[in-house]
Amino acid sequence: MSVKHEYRPVYQTSLVDPAEFWTTAAEAIDWDVAPTQIIDTNARPVARWFPDARLNTSFNALDRHVLGDAEGAGSRAEQPALIYDSAMTGARGVYTYAELLREVSIFAGAMRRLGVTTGDRVVIYLPMIPEAVIAMLACARIGAVHSVVFGGFAAPELAARIDDAEPVLIITASGGLEPHRKIEYPPIVLRALEIAETNAPRAVIVKQRKQFQTINFPAPQEATESLPSSSETIAARWLDWDDAILDAEPADPVSVAATDPLYILYTSGTTGKPKGVVRDNGGHAVALAWSMTNIYDVGPGQVMWAASDVGWVVGHSYIVYAPLLVGATTLLYEGKPVGTPDAGAFWRVVAEHKVRVLFTAPTALRAIRKADAEATLASQHDLSSLRALFCAGERLDPATYEWASTTLLAHRPDCPVVDHWWQTETGWPICANPLGLQPLPIKSGSSSVPVPGFRLRVLDAEGNPVPANTEGNIVVGLPLPPGALTGLWQDEPRFVRSYMSAFPGHYLTGDSGYFDDDGYLYVLGRSDDVINMAGHRLSAGSIEAAISGHPAVAECAVIGLADELKGQRPVAYVVLKEGGEFADIAPERLREELTVLVREQIGPIAALHDAIIVSALPKTRSGKILRKTIRQITAGEDYDIPSTIEDPAVLVALADQILSGRTPIAPIPSSSDADPATPA
Repeated sequence: MSVKHEYRPVYQTSLVDPAEFWTTAAEAIDWDVAPTQIIDTNARPVARWFPDARLNTSFNALDRHVLGDAEGAGSRAEQPALIYDSAMTGARGVYTYAELLREVSIFAGAMRRLGVTTGDRVVIYLPMIPEAVIAMLACARIGAVHSVVFGGFAAPELAARIDDAEPVLIITASGGLEPHRKIEYPPIVLRALEIAETNAPRAVIVKQRKQFQTINFPAPQEATESLPSSSETIAARWLDWDDAILDAEPADPVSVAATDPLYILYTSGTTGKPKGVVRDNGGHAVALAWSMTNIYDVGPGQVMWAASDVGWVVGHSYIVYAPLLVGATTLLYEGKPVGTPDAGAFWRVVAEHKVRVLFTAPTALRAIRKADAEATLASQHDLSSLRALFCAGERLDPATYEWASTTLLAHRPDCPVVDHWWQTETGWPICANPLGLQPLPIKSGSSSVPVPGFRLRVLDAEGNPVPANTEGNIVVGLPLPPGALTGLWQDEPRFVRSYMSAFPGHYLTGDSGYFDDDGYLYVLGRSDDVINMAGHRLSAGSIEAAISGHPAVAECAVIGLADELKGQRPVAYVVLKEGGEFADIAPERLREELTVLVREQIGPIAALHDAIIVSALPKTRSGKILRKTIRQITAGEDYDIPSTIEDPAVLVALADQILSGRTPIAPIPSSSDADPATPA
């Protein structure tokens, strides 16, 4: 292998001369106005990449592959761009690049006809159907800023995102499908619009699905002497998808600044209010294209399958944008790792569609292992197309890694199982084994080495670097590389407070871990209160807010309890109000009612594992609940009594209750136990 393509010198170059490094990487993108300034380090709150350049992300993902070069050579017009595979309905479909371009252009034209313009926000609340990809790319085509909301979220969560983004258009479907139930989306959207305070939404487009009853929407109303027309009123107008695109003129791509926002993606915050991560157009395109070649080793014509959901960052980056940016084929899967119909579902998809790289969460592998420990179902399928199995969304525990390597892929020793680590905020991997650059030895429990562009450090509480094999706070030295978040939507103070203030000159990842002697990173877990359940990041604050709405609850603390299958499950410690009609509420009844509240407020993905009544919660003198300490006690870990504690006796009493096993009821059964959610 050529020295210039080995990992270590490439990584060093990205840190020593980032402008030169990213100038070369930017050559993979077609620019309307090529960048002459690579980075503006004076920009606030973070440095901006390619500040004088212009491009269109949709053009780079579609048009240029159809057009080919100036002579028409190299066109991928007839190559598959998007494969759709629904284990829920049995539907299969393939969109070539030319077909996908046509669908995207027409829907973009339909949005423009509804008055959506560059800079407007559009909320997309769709299941895993091709229209989700089409809607995202159509927004990018006209310069609208999309905000995709996971279809499992309940009305209050959707309303919070509508209030923050203030979209002019909402795109949804008649419903989503789960193995044993159907979820109707329009009632959720309607309820969210009722809850939301903003009047920004002017229209709602609904994609009708055959599995749901057809909705007949009222025809548009003309203006009268006393009422405006439907198109002029603030009240949302509901439209059928097919009616909306009827006779729509295809829209050409709109040139936008590289620093203009491409999308807003909300991630859980510890306060309960979601944080709107903003991603730009230029840096995003450059970083994702680089990652496909150098990390995942996927190129034109090869099939990439990210077994996630478009509502999460993995779906944004590696279902929709990255594969299309490099002319690869992406796979959109509607189904589960088990139960649709069995634990061989993933392997059927890999074999049938000749998947080169599968990207999933350890949760999915644990679910498959539980149902098919000997990988008998996997052995029935031809997995010879697989180049690698990538995992992220949570730590790949050694037991799951060992099973995947030695049992699942026992006949594929040349197919590595690669753990890698990244966040919604970064948009692409922070640490990985760069298979396309230089495959490195794999260490169980480690997400391998820092990706070029990420100046990774591990610091103690005072901001000093710690020695190898010493746990500390994982941070990224500024500037952040292209593709990382450029801020939080309309909330710069929170961005600085959440990510930049703890260690000046560094981005705080919120994770803890250590480097070993070889420079491999081991991520040990979150240092905040976000719960990672089945690959979904759930806000402990949001769950607490739902629980606090019960009339018997005075206060509560929610922590993530380690779970072999799900990663973590939310457990609530509840303090009851004194006196009143609920003072003597039965624990069984309280648990059932709290479970219903959480499901209604957050969604079925936030199934409450248990609720434990306690007399008091340990707090600091400033009133902060000691969640980390509670989590350590619950997990049976060693812990120290913090020096800032208000009343040590409260902590001792809680520890005695937990350790003595005085939980009066078994964990609440979850309907999703045999049906793990699709990993993020």
